[in-house]
Amino acid sequence: MRAIHQIVAGYANGDAISNEARAMRQLFRSWGFESHIYSEQKRILPELRGEARDLAASRGDFRADGLVLLHLSIGSDVNDLFPSLPGRKAILYHNITPPEFFRGVQEQTAHHLARGRQQAKALAGSAEVVMADSRFNAEEIAAMGHANPQVLPLVLDFSMLRTKPDRRILRQYRDGMVNLLFVGRCAPNKKIEDLLNAFYYFQRYVQPASRLIHVGSYAGMEQYHALLLTRARELQLKNVEMVGAVRQDELNAYYGVARAFLCLSDHEGFCIPLLEAMAHDVPVVAYAAGAVPETMDGAGVLMREKRFDLIAEALGRVTEDEPLRAALLKGQRERLARYEKQDLATDLKRLLAPLL
Repeated sequence: MRAIHQIVAGYANGDAISNEARAMRQLFRSWGFESHIYSEQKRILPELRGEARDLAASRGDFRADGLVLLHLSIGSDVNDLFPSLPGRKAILYHNITPPEFFRGVQEQTAHHLARGRQQAKALAGSAEVVMADSRFNAEEIAAMGHANPQVLPLVLDFSMLRTKPDRRILRQYRDGMVNLLFVGRCAPNKKIEDLLNAFYYFQRYVQPASRLIHVGSYAGMEQYHALLLTRARELQLKNVEMVGAVRQDELNAYYGVARAFLCLSDHEGFCIPLLEAMAHDVPVVAYAAGAVPETMDGAGVLMREKRFDLIAEALGRVTEDEPLRAALLKGQRERLARYEKQDLATDLKRLLAPLL
């Protein structure tokens, strides 16, 4: 049996690239191919080591008549091994955050990102098919020397978002306060400090009975997390909750109690939580950075500059003006329907056809 194997920099639960690799593995197997996922052993969660294989110890799995798909997202030893593996090659670029965001905050991450960008340039010409999950990312990898990258939007499983929410969280946060939500890793490019700045104006001048909830892991970003807590104290903010990583049912509950979703990130290659918020009927207000305008595709409220007072006013309208909310939610539902109507499995097969 011919094989389509995938390589990822890390393999974990709740990780967007890991989730997509699982969805693709299922697709490839349904097409009649053998398919496994490979990474560095140390980057595979211990409880998932039955699901993914150590690439360095499994080179014998790869054959000349097979296909190898590299998910390119950060610096990793697997990126260096990729060109030497037997089989025809494809790359799917998920964006590598500029390391400058992490300088002085998390130097190890900055190093991995800088290495990843160097590796991405070195890999130019190593794959016959190059894909990216947004036009923004396609343009970025083209600038690194990769010829003719094609856009393949992320293969997302929305069914997880529609599972039952955690009742405890629903009870706790449905207390009459206006909940503003952001979901995303606690990382400097996400500009959590700008969420705090906008929330300062919102809580002080628009809606005192308000709460800011940030859901996302801060593992490895403890220094940045501490700086954010200090900033919240300096601004004398009340009801700022940084809850860290959560289970899927808990995440669904946080979306369920949110009155608006606020994203002020400075660098996004796609930004899945924007679509997650839309799937939960939460109005989105987002800063137009990176691929955010492309992902929103005309839905929600797009802010072209970071005027925190104006962002707070916009949030006031979005949370209180019922006709406006209804119009925004209608537009978001239409955008989500356009996304879900895409036949991404057929698109993937078409893009890989030269190798199959």
